[in-house]
Amino acid sequence: MLDWSTAAPAIGAAFLASVVEVVEAFTIVLVVATLRGWRPAVLGTGAALATLAAIVVILGPLLDRVPLHLLQLVIGVLLLLFGIGWLRKASLRAAGVLPLHDESAIFARETAELSAEVKRQQTSQDWIAGIAAYKAVLLEGLEVIFIVIAVGAGRGLLWPASLGALAACVLVLGIGVIAHRPLSNVPENTLKFGVGVMLSAFGVFWTGEGLGVDWPGQDLALLAFAALFLVAGLLSARMVRQPAGGGL
Repeated sequence: MLDWSTAAPAIGAAFLASVVEVVEAFTIVLVVATLRGWRPAVLGTGAALATLAAIVVILGPLLDRVPLHLLQLVIGVLLLLFGIGWLRKASLRAAGVLPLHDESAIFARETAELSAEVKRQQTSQDWIAGIAAYKAVLLEGLEVIFIVIAVGAGRGLLWPASLGALAACVLVLGIGVIAHRPLSNVPENTLKFGVGVMLSAFGVFWTGEGLGVDWPGQDLALLAFAALFLVAGLLSARMVRQPAGGGL
């Protein structure tokens, strides 16, 4: 039976991280659909999803052959680096050092870039648009797969983590299709801040388990690590805040 006290953090981390990635991919797909119609957008997205499915089919059996402690150690280190990178950028954006992520601005920039590329290649406009959608979905999808594996592999939580990622995809795509515009109202920097905290906490926890550390309170140690990274991120943002800096 599924232990929700253990599964809930994995579902939450995969959901929040996937929301960020799916929003970014959807923005590019919407650019393609706006400029060239839904056909190249759907074809490019479908091809990327097929590629991702093949990667999952190939990687799945390989995970079972890796010793548990080695898997936890490798993924823990990678997840810690990944999470700290997100947390660092989110803290700098919260402090006003880096500009906030603006999906509307990204939509306008990507539209201009794709329009210029199409004009340079008049004979293959739909093909170029489809490739743009393919690359966006593939790259963001690979990050989603990594996140799912990172928070779920080694502890029997791949399905709960996958469920969180799937829920994020359904939510973002549902809202995006209804709104038919970039999801600029999504508080993406706040999400990245929270995801950075959660992934960093998982990273420390799994690295320790991979090294044979017996954490006090077992899975409850995740909450302590998350609290530490949250405080560290908030303090870092306050310390480097610009005079006219933004907030979370």
